[in-house]
Amino acid sequence: MELSRPLVVAPSPHFKSNDTTASIMLDVVIALMPAAFASLMLFGMRALLLEVVCIVSCVVFEALFNKVMGRKQTIGDLSAVVTGLLLAYNLPPQLPVYMAVIGCFVAIVIAKQLFGGIGNNFANPAILARVVMLVSFSQAMTTWSIPVRGAEGGVDLVSGATPLASITATGSVDGLSYMDLFIGLGKGGCIGEVCGAALLIGFVYLLFRRVITATTPVVYVGTVFLFSMILGQDPVAHLLSGGLLLGAIFMATDYSTSPTTEKGKFIFAIGCGLLTVIIRVFGSYPEGVSFAILLMNILTPHIDNLTKTKPFGGVKHDQ
Repeated sequence: MELSRPLVVAPSPHFKSNDTTASIMLDVVIALMPAAFASLMLFGMRALLLEVVCIVSCVVFEALFNKVMGRKQTIGDLSAVVTGLLLAYNLPPQLPVYMAVIGCFVAIVIAKQLFGGIGNNFANPAILARVVMLVSFSQAMTTWSIPVRGAEGGVDLVSGATPLASITATGSVDGLSYMDLFIGLGKGGCIGEVCGAALLIGFVYLLFRRVITATTPVVYVGTVFLFSMILGQDPVAHLLSGGLLLGAIFMATDYSTSPTTEKGKFIFAIGCGLLTVIIRVFGSYPEGVSFAILLMNILTPHIDNLTKTKPFGGVKHDQ
């Protein structure tokens, strides 16, 4: 029998997706837009300034590094834009601009490019940069502006502590309703983390576009809820305070630094949740999301090795 086309023998995968790095990153940027709009409404033009500075700085640092090293330009894949937005979302609204630029240098040059670029970094660049900034600029990184309803119905900013400080001290949030925590009013924090409603809109979009699965965010958030309740804390307040939703949805799901198997994602998310609550309740920092995800990023290769599946028909060879 004559074949109508040549028989091609090749290794898997035999089905290829039309998705590209640029299209996936564009979906992430779109999913982050509700939080950008919320930050503008709650913190004003200062939030927009930090977001623009971080995006431009990350793109410029990546372009310059590729130019100096003689590498192919990669700014078109939009990963630097995503890193810039995520880093901006992890910064207090009144942070000096030059500190944000330093954070962008750490994220792009040190955390990403020195390890070989996208796909080769061992940790989420925005998270690593935030941790470095938190250690280097402790006072500036923990000085908060709180959006409150003004006398004329608008939103004014006042200085104060985050709800996590109250949770750490008393186990609950005093003076704030769950709705206030959900929409971000009266809640101090980083510019992209305070509005849980906006982050959940982005989460639904990413699920709809199949950019991420629900495993890591749901298990991460569920672990924080259960473990904080066991420790006598207010579990709902823990979910709606700090950077939990931002970290669980947009940073713990990073392709390069999280496990590839569903079982691995489950283990990774549980580890993130346990570490987050331990640091929040017993640590010297009220927030533990960045540290938790960073530590689990380091363990990701080991989790992948423990949970990888054997190919059909494969035989395990003795080492």
